[in-house]
Amino acid sequence: MTQDLLPITRVPRTGLPEHAVVVGDPARAAAVARLLDGAEEVSYHREYRVFRGSWRGLPVVVASHGVGGPGAILLFEELADAGVGTFVRFGTAGAIRPGIADGDLVIAEAAVRDDGVTQQLLPPEYPAFAAPEAVLALERAAREAGAPHHRGVVWTRAAFQPGLIPLTGYDGAGLAAIEMELSALLVTASLRGLVAGGVLVVDGANADELVDAERTGGYDPHRDVVAAGVERGSVVALEALRLLAEANRT
Repeated sequence: MTQDLLPITRVPRTGLPEHAVVVGDPARAAAVARLLDGAEEVSYHREYRVFRGSWRGLPVVVASHGVGGPGAILLFEELADAGVGTFVRFGTAGAIRPGIADGDLVIAEAAVRDDGVTQQLLPPEYPAFAAPEAVLALERAAREAGAPHHRGVVWTRAAFQPGLIPLTGYDGAGLAAIEMELSALLVTASLRGLVAGGVLVVDGANADELVDAERTGGYDPHRDVVAAGVERGSVVALEALRLLAEANRT
């Protein structure tokens, strides 16, 4: 019955697993779900495609949130209402810091809140930080998977396409990468007492070149090196959830 479903995502109001991987693309949600045992689609409404199954014995949710922070927060809030308490965002990003290559993973320690939505929820001085245990679990999972990875602060920015305002302001700050939704997740987690972290696959190894590529039509996130990174990152995100659950039991 419709009253048993949450209004935006159409997921059940109760009964979802406690651990979730959240991604932007509904097709990526399906691809990650194929790694699960007993995967089943729970709902598919708007950009929100939700699966559940198990990863090495751990019940998990895999869900898509679409592009941008405002819509993503709707998914995070409704998954939390339905029982999810631990989130890993698995997405793509453009590298900023030298030495980070296409297909590498970036494990977020925190995020710059330039997401276009959390400024309406909290003062701008409030930090968007990943749970330390999530950072460590992701780092361990990446190391065990043999995935090239880096840790650092990422820039969550609402605008994807370049405009008249230059992509500057954090020169010399040591940011690792730029993406579009993570700070929205981290702030939501802080407000609701959830555990959250993020791991991102680099699909552009230089932010300035990425902006030029977007402007000229040369941006291509569908290359083999990125696809290989996505395959590794899917396993890392799921395994990090298992490590977090295991640590919570001990």
